Amino acid sequence: MIPCDYVGIESGRKVPDKFEKAGFHATKSEFVDAPLIDELPVALECKVKSFEDGILIGEIVNVSADESVVTDGAVDITKLKPISFDPFGNGYYGVGEKVGNAFKDGMQLK
Repeated sequence: MIPCDYVGIESGRKVPDKFEKAGFHATKSEFVDAPLIDELPVALECKVKSFEDGILIGEIVNVSADESVVTDGAVDITKLKPISFDPFGNGYYGVGEKVGNAFKDGMQLK
């Protein structure tokens, strides 16, 4: 979490070696004009579709996932152990246990 937060708050214009300082290594993406961070097990590669009134709309054009976080050909959230940013309290939180089934549980109200 600390290296990810650091590269998010530090400008590459001011600190050109910020990836190195964070302990990261980069590989150029084949799909977008952005680096992939080798030490992170999942990357969602996006292209900007529009940016208007402070709203950014993007399109995911590729998902890269290390085999260490994949089960049966899909990213396994229990192996990935993602964290989420809380913009209200400026904190990071680990994603917890499964609490429901998407596109299924709501059917009870139909």
